[in-house]
Amino acid sequence: MDPGHGSWAWIVAGAAPILAAAGGGTPASSGRRAVGPSGRRVVGSSGRGASSGRGGFVRVRVPVVQQGRSPGRRSLAARLAWNAAEVAVTLGVVLLLLVAHQLWWTNRQARAAAEREVEALEEEWGRPDGDGSGGERAGGAAGGLPAEAGRSGRRDPARGPARGVPGDPPQSGRTGPPRWDQAYAVLRIPRIGIRVPVAEGVGKGGVLDKGYVGHYPRTAQPGQGGNFAVAGHRNTHGEPFRRIDRLRNGDELRVETKEAVYTYVVDKALARTSAHDGGVIREVPRSDVRRGYGYHAPGYYITLTTCTPEYTSKYRLVVWGKLRAMRPR
Repeated sequence: MDPGHGSWAWIVAGAAPILAAAGGGTPASSGRRAVGPSGRRVVGSSGRGASSGRGGFVRVRVPVVQQGRSPGRRSLAARLAWNAAEVAVTLGVVLLLLVAHQLWWTNRQARAAAEREVEALEEEWGRPDGDGSGGERAGGAAGGLPAEAGRSGRRDPARGPARGVPGDPPQSGRTGPPRWDQAYAVLRIPRIGIRVPVAEGVGKGGVLDKGYVGHYPRTAQPGQGGNFAVAGHRNTHGEPFRRIDRLRNGDELRVETKEAVYTYVVDKALARTSAHDGGVIREVPRSDVRRGYGYHAPGYYITLTTCTPEYTSKYRLVVWGKLRAMRPR
């Protein structure tokens, strides 16, 4: 073999990687064939490694770095999807905390505050009433007032007490209506295990959200002729009226004040009416929306109102009762 020819082949074979890396290709890529020391022809390769191919060609490994997207970089769409997922998880956690606060924590706080208020009232009055049984003065028929009573439900003092009808509450120190937001009575409903303070007014922050039952202004006070109307939450903030839909005719509703204990009995219920149905709390309660529900004659009434269905405030659930008996403290 010609030494000069062999030396040239070795030079070409050694320069092939350099030419490939520089983008110039190999002698094989330009159509030339190189012959190595053993007489084999040599061609350039872009990185498959040295191997012997057909026809005696030898592929030379070329250390070329492939250009492309870095494996550490994410596309814009992937980054946006990741950020959206983080926001969704954060909002979900915040929503769960809000639900837990509304359904659990507000109930716990309001019930504890209401129980403390009941205990404070009973301590102020001197003793708790207990179950309210015994010693009550029976009232007359719960169907309303006798003929000698006026429409306001108050007796004419000159004619004496109406026979068989509970009188107005004894006057023992309290003058005028209770102060706004002041708790002044206790409502007990044995059927559903309720013992809750009654405060003047139906404001959310000052009364209802404290777990109290609120007395509608300009309606009768306990034991007075007319309609003693109250409202309470059905869900959250103590939810004292959550189960009043379970009340049945004849169930007792006891209202305790500093002066006396008044026992009403459930008489009627209105499962759903408009939130603007003001007729249900009038002196003679009668629905303006559901004309067949309510009363026609004056009497001694109690009205419980709350929201329905549960966890909404679209409609109102109404329970009516009549005064059956009164017992002075």
